[in-house]
Amino acid sequence: MGTGRLEAFSDGVIAIIITIMVLELRVPHGDSMSALQPLFSTFLSYILSFVYVGIYWSNHHHMLHATQHVNGGILWANLHLLFWLSLIPFTTGWMGQNHFSAAPCALYGTVLLLSSIAYWILQRTIIAAQGHSSLLKIAVGRDFKGKISPVLYLIAIPTAFFAEWVAEGIYVLVAMIWLIPDRRIERFLENKDT
Repeated sequence: MGTGRLEAFSDGVIAIIITIMVLELRVPHGDSMSALQPLFSTFLSYILSFVYVGIYWSNHHHMLHATQHVNGGILWANLHLLFWLSLIPFTTGWMGQNHFSAAPCALYGTVLLLSSIAYWILQRTIIAAQGHSSLLKIAVGRDFKGKISPVLYLIAIPTAFFAEWVAEGIYVLVAMIWLIPDRRIERFLENKDT
């Protein structure tokens, strides 16, 4: 089975996730700029989560372009990833409405950690289905970003209980690491076509 249907479904779910997050931004009562002040932490958490969802969408897109076919295992691994991503709007809202307090901040990190593990499982499931000489296996290489991110989340989660701002800083750091475009798969596919 080709990847088109899987990619279309995933794109739709990710679009809904972003839509749910933006709907959590409530219009303030009042017509002055000061009416926006109570929404500041909600808006910051929205920006961070929008970047994270965008990173997952972009990398998922590239990963599927290096995938020749899908099977049942890949479909379920993809659903597993989408499950954890679908919890981002909830944790984003809870964290933003509570001004990045400890428990919401830790839960946010837990969802990020489980999303990264689910992405890794999807990646490994694709590689297993296509063999160790698969395009994805070659393109991913050592995957430093994929290995360091869960470690940083594991540091940030307990840190949230005594220094929320440090945990948030770690979440921003991981996003910045991934925001720098990961061109491994693109480069590999371009070189393969020439």
